[in-house]
Amino acid sequence: MAVKRSSSAARMLTVFEHIAAAQPIGVSAVARALGADKSAIQRDLMTLADAGWIRNAAGAPGQWELTLHVLTLARPPHSTDSLRQRARPALERLRGETGETAYLTVPDGDQFVVLDAIESAHMLRMVPPVGMIVPVNGSATARAVLPWLGEAEQVRLLGAAVTDALRAEFAATRARGYAVNDGDIEPSAVALASAIVARGGTPAGALVLTGPADRLAPARRAGMGEQLRREAETLSQAIG
Repeated sequence: MAVKRSSSAARMLTVFEHIAAAQPIGVSAVARALGADKSAIQRDLMTLADAGWIRNAAGAPGQWELTLHVLTLARPPHSTDSLRQRARPALERLRGETGETAYLTVPDGDQFVVLDAIESAHMLRMVPPVGMIVPVNGSATARAVLPWLGEAEQVRLLGAAVTDALRAEFAATRARGYAVNDGDIEPSAVALASAIVARGGTPAGALVLTGPADRLAPARRAGMGEQLRREAETLSQAIG
């Protein structure tokens, strides 16, 4: 028998996420953004405040922001922590050998998140902060990871049917070992990604290199992509 979900709990989580994205923000603005009843949102805010998750923003009456309590959730070890530790040497080698920013992304529901990053030393560089959300459409991460998923999951993440052209692209990506985003997310920025594939063929994340298009010219991409592929394969074997 299906278990009934709590609509009020789901709304409160949505409120919390919206405050995190738009802080500081007031109850009226949250209610408008979520299309919810203002009194219900007010109850959610007071519940979150009483539990220590949000607080009144200093110098902004009626505005709410997150407390530092949320950072306590990031400290306990979990499955991605082991991957982050294992990937760190690979990121250091990739940054050292290419001179470009190297980072690790992992799946998070309907998107991907940057879990670790080592910045390029160049003055002009791409700097994805840890915790940044990486979109599915257009990103090198998604293009590297999607080919390793079943078609039902591909459709769910893409929000559209998988065409014959996409199937051909997925097959080519798996054979090549890396994917490229050439200005599709940020104009004049290029990213290359290679999937980290755990035992059973399940993608656990991706290693990514990124930088300005002027430096990541087409002539460099094959060599950088091969470096990514080797590091991702080694990491895949290490995590089992």
